[in-house]
Amino acid sequence: DVEGALDLARLARDAGIKHGVVQDKIFLPGLRKLKRLIDGGFFGEILSVRGEFGYWVFEGDWQEAQRPSWNYRAEDGGGIVVDMFPHWEYVLHELFGQVTSVTAQVHTHVPRRWDEQGKPYEATADDAAYGIFQLAGGAVAQINSSWTVRVNRDELVEFQVDGTHGSAVAGLRNCRVQHRSATPKPVWNPDLPVTESFRDQWQEIPDNQEFDNGFKAQWELFLRHVALDTPYTWDLLAGARGVQLAELGLKSSAEGRRFDIPELTL
Repeated sequence: DVEGALDLARLARDAGIKHGVVQDKIFLPGLRKLKRLIDGGFFGEILSVRGEFGYWVFEGDWQEAQRPSWNYRAEDGGGIVVDMFPHWEYVLHELFGQVTSVTAQVHTHVPRRWDEQGKPYEATADDAAYGIFQLAGGAVAQINSSWTVRVNRDELVEFQVDGTHGSAVAGLRNCRVQHRSATPKPVWNPDLPVTESFRDQWQEIPDNQEFDNGFKAQWELFLRHVALDTPYTWDLLAGARGVQLAELGLKSSAEGRRFDIPELTL
């Protein structure tokens, strides 16, 4: 829980131990391109972020599941909220601003699954979560996380960012943009078929550099921090913020209300 995560961070600080947590998603090529756009002022004022993550995980009866069965048992630490909300916390925090409130709906859409031995079990953990996150600065983020969705997007995770001057859609590797100067003018008319390809109206961002494995890139930064005392911001306190968001997301769903997120300190 978050108190345990904070206690661990305090112990490491007091003992003078260099510490860190994995935040690999911000090192993905698509999100690094997105960060480049943000730093360059491409968006103007960022208004909203919409994220879609997930894929269909087979139930395990007629086809073997591609995720371990413990993921779907709450008593074993499973659930998509505790898995993914910590990731969303640091992605939003690092790219767009600190998360200040959360509203979530959490569900177990598939209540019965089959384990690695082919035995049926009751799924007690959530397999889908629908979250709304208020961000410092005024932007709103909506992120759907699901192991019960069939993919109709270019990558398994995509974030659409809309701003006053432009928009972008970033995935694991790719990033597409549409500047306001090149934004078409769609007209709503349900009586006529659509004749334009909306996807073709976006421009692909080039790689422009070699992108290394995200885990490797962060490990190298941490090792330089240990050996050379270079700055490193992704510490155990950052990890505690991720745990906090997952806890409050589950609480929001259970109680049916929004929760403000207090700032954590050591």
